[in-house]
Amino acid sequence: MISEQGEFLARIRSKIRFHAEDHSDFPAVGDWVAVNPGPAGSQVTIESILTRQTFVSRKGAGNSADQQILCANVDFIFVVTSCNDEFNRRRLERYLAIAWESGAQPVVILTKADLCSDTAGFIVEAERVAPGVSVHPISAVAGYGMQFFPGYLKPGKTAVFIGSSGVGKSTVINALLKQNLQRIAPVRESDNRGRHTTTSRQMILLPDGGIVIDTPGMRELGLWETSAGVAQTFQELQALGENCRFRHCTHRGEPGCAVFAATQNGTLSPARLESYHKLQSELRFLETKTNVAERLSRKAHAKRSCKTQKRMYRNQGI
Repeated sequence: MISEQGEFLARIRSKIRFHAEDHSDFPAVGDWVAVNPGPAGSQVTIESILTRQTFVSRKGAGNSADQQILCANVDFIFVVTSCNDEFNRRRLERYLAIAWESGAQPVVILTKADLCSDTAGFIVEAERVAPGVSVHPISAVAGYGMQFFPGYLKPGKTAVFIGSSGVGKSTVINALLKQNLQRIAPVRESDNRGRHTTTSRQMILLPDGGIVIDTPGMRELGLWETSAGVAQTFQELQALGENCRFRHCTHRGEPGCAVFAATQNGTLSPARLESYHKLQSELRFLETKTNVAERLSRKAHAKRSCKTQKRMYRNQGI
């Protein structure tokens, strides 16, 4: 925990643990909290978590149906990908859907521009899958393109870097700090991919007053209630869909479907439409799974409450 008095270890008050229904009810990186400092020399206690203005979340890894808060109260989300074989349009769409849903402003950063012979091509590809989002090619090593950051990282503003392992998030943060605070590693020569170095989320205060959050590369990026984020990411599909014959057209080849027609005349990439359908299917499956998990969670919480009440009565001799 960071405060005006410095950095402290803190524990969570037991009532927060008791009332928590899943991991999202616990403090996350970027949360503002109310604390009780306690007696001198004692550990700080987190009494409550202030309402989050924005938060970046995903579905918990594996078969979990819980929401995982990656960070909270950020103003900008720097979606980082590199100008090499790591660049993936479909993965970028997934990151953008999560970024738009958070309530923060997404920004696409194309790293390692100094190692690329066709940076302009990567910019065009990124802009195609990120309509309405600023795209910035940079090289933290060569210092190319770094001048755009002060426009975002102003005093009182917070930004989080998200992206796959090895795209250069920590290298960029080191360049902003002008010191090697974050551990980095060179790209592998065999496949031109970076190495996984960051293992935990960390809030870092910049010399000029801005705040950045570094995150580990995510091998699994499941969506969590990002229907609005998906719609924003695929906003050109939403515009085309207004001209479909049927109001609730699924864009799967129905008569008079303007979206499907756009894939036939070359206006819209079939791969982008397929990606849209995939994300929508994932959201529908998550909704079904979440409903079941929520019922089980409420049942388990009720059982815990009953056990606590019985134990209290037993201790009081009632």
